[in-house]
Amino acid sequence: MAPGPITAATLAAGTRSRHAGALIALGHLAVELPLILLLVAGVGKFLQASGTRVGIGLAGGAFLLLMGVQLLLSLRATGRVAESSPQRHPFWSGVVLTGANPYFLLWWATVGLTMAGQAMEFGLLVLGLFAVVHWLCDLIWLEVLSVVGFKGAEAFGERSQKIVSGVCGMLLLGFGLKFVWDAGLTIAG
Repeated sequence: MAPGPITAATLAAGTRSRHAGALIALGHLAVELPLILLLVAGVGKFLQASGTRVGIGLAGGAFLLLMGVQLLLSLRATGRVAESSPQRHPFWSGVVLTGANPYFLLWWATVGLTMAGQAMEFGLLVLGLFAVVHWLCDLIWLEVLSVVGFKGAEAFGERSQKIVSGVCGMLLLGFGLKFVWDAGLTIAG
């Protein structure tokens, strides 16, 4: 539930679709569930490798920069923001923003791995329960964000929708620059 690229993308997508959060959560799950299984199977060390983090950081940063630029450029168009914004399916935004986020992967390679390992000590059923409860928290949070974005766009009109989209575009640019910067520091370090 920490603010990040998925938060910004969910708020922006919510201005176009009331339930974009649920679709983004499904995309997030499509990456997260296999990752949990892979971590329990022993690939956590791979995610901790600096080369892996650099690659993910550069690719993810580039994608976030592209999304931010597209969102900001769409604000120049006349008409409703929802009609002029790049139409990216929320499911795929969830997949890409999850898989290209080095902090998400680092969290799972450390804290998440520990939690999944502890759940696994009680068996596959408890690991499955852990994964389901974890994902339900993501689903509820992202759905709340998209409904807030949708209701805000309805209640406050086009001007406020453009402001929210502009802020989200700037946030995506900021996260993209941070990902690229951190990858560069890892290379230099």
